[in-house]
Amino acid sequence: MTGVVIVLGIDPGLANTGYGVVQRRSGRLLALDGGCVTTRPEATTERRLSCIHTAIADLILRYEPDAVALEAIYFGQNVRSALAVGQARGVVMLAAGQRGLACHDYTPQQVKGAVCGSGRAPKEQVQRMVQSLLGLTELPQPDHAADALAVAICHANHAPLGAAKLRATRLESLAARTA
Repeated sequence: MTGVVIVLGIDPGLANTGYGVVQRRSGRLLALDGGCVTTRPEATTERRLSCIHTAIADLILRYEPDAVALEAIYFGQNVRSALAVGQARGVVMLAAGQRGLACHDYTPQQVKGAVCGSGRAPKEQVQRMVQSLLGLTELPQPDHAADALAVAICHANHAPLGAAKLRATRLESLAARTA
């Protein structure tokens, strides 16, 4: 991945799905968009999921990202909540798949480590680092949008390394076949 890379970062949730669109050009990061898809609690689950899918599909059409990066499910103690997050992740992945986009998962610890240098960083530190890395004048709000921007930053900084590894693997494979 050389030149410009655009990543759609997602902090999935049934009530609130955060999104952040980050562009990486020549090692510099720029926030193109960030916000939250909020669904009505009185709506049926299928309506809420449809709302998330439509909003994410629209973002994909508008920004034409190279990849979608999602925060991995954290189970904690609430299985019902984890199930709802899984459903939201599913419709995001469906929207990406419909456009032929690859999806990449990052644990909360990986995201915090990539943005703050520590996988145990508190939310406030993540917000401040996202603000600093993207050159924002204010802290990104709401929390879900800040988290989604952090996921996008994590992938944008990870993607060049992954692409280099893939190229190296392909070259090794080619060399082995011609030897």
